[in-house]
Amino acid sequence: MNPEKDFSPLTPNIVRALNDKLYEKRKVAALEIEKLVREFVAQNNTVQIKHVIQTLSQEFALSQHPHSRKGGLIGLAACSIALGKDSGLYLKELIEPVLTCFNDADSRLRYYACEALYNIVKVARGAVLPHFNVLFDGLSKLAADPDPNVKSGSELLDRLLKDIVTESSKFDLVGFIPLLRERIYSNNQYARQFIISWILVLESVPDINLLDYLPEILDGLFQILGDNGKEIRKMCEVVLGEFLKEIKKNPSSVKFAEMANILVIHCQTTDDLIQLTAMCWMREFIQLAGRVMLPYSSGILTAVLPCLAYDDRKKSIKEVANVCNQSLMKLVTPEDDEPDEPKPVLQRQAEPHPDDTLAKQEGAGSGGPDGSCDSSFSSGISVFTQASTERAPVTLHLDGIVQVLNCHLSDMAIGMMTRIAVLKWLYHLYIKTPRKMFRHTDSLFPILLQTLSDESDEVVLKDLEVLAEIASSPAGQTDDPGPLDGPDLRISHSELQVPTLGRAGLPTTPGTKGLECSPSTPTMNSYFYKFMINLLKRFSSERKLLEVRGPFIIRQLCLLLNAENIFHSMADILLREEDLKFASTMVHALNTILLTSTELFQLRNQLKDLKTLSQNLFCCLYRSWCHNPVTTVSLCFLTQNYQHAYDLIQKFGDLEVTVDFLTEVDKLVQLIECPIFTYLRLQLLDVKNNPYLIKALYGLLMLLPQSSAFQLLSHRLQCVPNPELLQTEASLKAAPKSQKADSPSIDYAELLQHFEKVQNKHLEVRHQRSGRGDPLDRRVVL
Repeated sequence: MNPEKDFSPLTPNIVRALNDKLYEKRKVAALEIEKLVREFVAQNNTVQIKHVIQTLSQEFALSQHPHSRKGGLIGLAACSIALGKDSGLYLKELIEPVLTCFNDADSRLRYYACEALYNIVKVARGAVLPHFNVLFDGLSKLAADPDPNVKSGSELLDRLLKDIVTESSKFDLVGFIPLLRERIYSNNQYARQFIISWILVLESVPDINLLDYLPEILDGLFQILGDNGKEIRKMCEVVLGEFLKEIKKNPSSVKFAEMANILVIHCQTTDDLIQLTAMCWMREFIQLAGRVMLPYSSGILTAVLPCLAYDDRKKSIKEVANVCNQSLMKLVTPEDDEPDEPKPVLQRQAEPHPDDTLAKQEGAGSGGPDGSCDSSFSSGISVFTQASTERAPVTLHLDGIVQVLNCHLSDMAIGMMTRIAVLKWLYHLYIKTPRKMFRHTDSLFPILLQTLSDESDEVVLKDLEVLAEIASSPAGQTDDPGPLDGPDLRISHSELQVPTLGRAGLPTTPGTKGLECSPSTPTMNSYFYKFMINLLKRFSSERKLLEVRGPFIIRQLCLLLNAENIFHSMADILLREEDLKFASTMVHALNTILLTSTELFQLRNQLKDLKTLSQNLFCCLYRSWCHNPVTTVSLCFLTQNYQHAYDLIQKFGDLEVTVDFLTEVDKLVQLIECPIFTYLRLQLLDVKNNPYLIKALYGLLMLLPQSSAFQLLSHRLQCVPNPELLQTEASLKAAPKSQKADSPSIDYAELLQHFEKVQNKHLEVRHQRSGRGDPLDRRVVL
């Protein structure tokens, strides 16, 4: 520093002392400056006051010499003390050079700067608030200072500034938020602790409504919650807890929509504390905001669904996620579906009305705000923006939701509980918003069919519920599902064909006798037949699925849908099946289910009494059952067509007798001894009226080799009584009864011809396989 330079009104002694390396001498100089400035204040000499402050700032505080800077700092503090309440007029000039020294490399100088600013702020009090941002910025840097003395000094200044803010009503929160939003992303633990402490202070001030600006800082708070320091995490938990309490008290003033995406992001983090806290917030948001959260459903589901498969190590997160999922599902109501539009469709009816049709209302197939796909889904976190329509303030967009559900259901690594939750969502959406959902059915259908191979029975059951709802919902009826072109149709495994539905919702084909569905059955929509085709296709391509899950799937479908429709449609499809071996296997499986499952009790009773309504069903089943000779006989036994059963068994002499054939005869004999055929065994007592039943059973006996089944059936037939011993005096006097005959309205000759035709096809196929060197069915050497 130039000693000859004029520093007036500072005397040479003051200047010399300010530059001294000893603190005591600099302190003496500061007292002289305080005295000098007081005189200027008394004289109201603002020019000289400004000149003193400028000199201390430019020539000392910002000097290149460290001792001069120290002198300048203590001098500026002395000026502030001397100015007293008038220091507010000169705060900018007093504060700026001190803050510059906060960045000094010398830790002692930073400490002196902190001390000087403390004295300046202590004198000015509320007058420093217009300069709060620069003070806060400087303090946030000192909070992370490596020197403990500097850090200790900054804490004293910090507490002073907090007291000033707490007692003031003029704090500029709007101007402070941008700085807080920037500083909150600091990675330094001390800086984070400083930020959290200030948020707690601001939150405690009644006149400051920090909740309005929570969307600006919520993401930063969740990041601080992941800090390695336990104390900082605890402080952050307290802050978030206070905010959540305030949200519960004043939900009407909360900007839920602006924070939804932030929660979605942090609900997917790997940090357990962050994830649990974010999930708890999400739960409260859904319950408090209600339908306001619907536009963000796809993002919420992206975050929540994987948590449902957590194990007990994350039990708390799983439980909260489950509440979120259930609460969100309840927000979807029938009002979220598309508005009705008049459109003629087939009537779902319980009684036959051949010529009646009703106009039902069906949602538009395309267009409208509900049909637009949210492009933000592809960015990783699915987010919808709110949209308002004339119908409702909040519109449910299904595109992103269905995409999320489809994605989770397609991922085989996803846990069982998540897959079940996805299927529950799909079922719920088909129930509440069927018209919207059927626009997505074509994309969902393949993965729903694939899910039938899931390892979990519970998943398969929920999957079947969804498929059953798709197949039976009136909203799934289309005007032109695709005609079935007569008897030449072939069901291809690589191409789906949906036939025109008949009066009862099942396919009809001109020129094919006996295939009409009973008009007593309820109407299925266009997807029902498509479902049946694809289900059989899957059984054909995955024989293990048919063996392991086939009976379970078909039995459950018979409970969820109409059993008669299912058997009628499957029989009709199998009638056109080109893979005869699969057709025979499938018919055998269906026949076993029909005869043994409790779910088919009503259908069995219906077939036992071949009245008008069940004759058509019998004819349809019979034509497909012809793929398997033994099952055809068992169907005749079930329907009490004993004479035709006897005629069929007579035809068995023309068939190739294989081990598989004899095994099926063996199983049929075992089945006759089961409760299902109790009525048949009792009819053996009425020998006179059931001669063909006895002949048919003897025919089976003659087919069997000397085996346990042969002995079983032989013993049963030995129990058939002599008809002469059963005659009573009354029966001898009575007119002779006519024996029980097959139903006269069924063309049994035509059915027998059909049986021979189908068996000839099977014989041709076996010969072709033999010519190609394929393995033949095992032959029996008699």
